[in-house]
Amino acid sequence: MADAFEYAVRKDVLNNPIVREVDEARQRQLWKSVAIAGLLVVGLLLWAWQQFELLRHGYRLEELQRQKAAEEEVGRHLRLTIETLTAPGRIESLATERLHLVAPSRDEAIVLERVIPADPPANSVLAQR
Repeated sequence: MADAFEYAVRKDVLNNPIVREVDEARQRQLWKSVAIAGLLVVGLLLWAWQQFELLRHGYRLEELQRQKAAEEEVGRHLRLTIETLTAPGRIESLATERLHLVAPSRDEAIVLERVIPADPPANSVLAQR
């Protein structure tokens, strides 16, 4: 029985961890694959970004064109309003009906002539200091 005990104590169990060697060729291939995949992903992201920017600018352009058309419509409406409000017939009817003004006779009317200023003299005539 002593032999059995001795045998059990003497037996060495090798539980050393297994150390694998790094395969350099496989490691290089792995990094090459990762780099190629990264470049493809970056290229895809850049392409998608350009497409989204193009789409966004298209929507913005459409909105600006819609706003321009609306502003042009408002401008046409305002020009029409100005033309109707400044019509000489309308002003005359307002003056005679609301303000009870009377049109002057030919003897009472004074016509002012527009004076056109004379051209300035040439530079050679001007005095210099």
